[in-house]
Amino acid sequence: MSAPLAAAPATHGARFLGAYVLLGVVFGIVLTKGELVSWFRIEEALRFQGPYLYEVFASALAVAVPGFALLKRRRPRALTGEPIVIQPRPLGRPVRYIAGGGLFGLGWGILGACPGPIFALIGAGFGVMVAALGGAVAGTWAYARLQPRLPH
Repeated sequence: MSAPLAAAPATHGARFLGAYVLLGVVFGIVLTKGELVSWFRIEEALRFQGPYLYEVFASALAVAVPGFALLKRRRPRALTGEPIVIQPRPLGRPVRYIAGGGLFGLGWGILGACPGPIFALIGAGFGVMVAALGGAVAGTWAYARLQPRLPH
């Protein structure tokens, strides 16, 4: 006779699930209110007709670069208590980045949204973006299946 199934212990991620959802909702609101999910803003940037999106990207870099430098110096811990470790990665062949960036940019230009804004647009009531999310999930699944055969 088999032993009864014991309940799995709560993981750190499950403990913070509410905080993660709340931060995701706030991020979605910021993306929407900041017009970062607007197809017209994205088209404007891709046609080099307006600096708005580039200014947002520059401000993100202005926050991220010193933030990562601080993380490397201080060795902080995550909410779960585990140390945050940023592993250095060697750069690959440039063709990888050019092809990947081109494919990402092509999809972004056609769809008018990258992965984060897809969720914000669904939350804002643009139901057609559910199909875009399905395509993103299918593409991620296909990459996971093909990854062992791809040159990395």
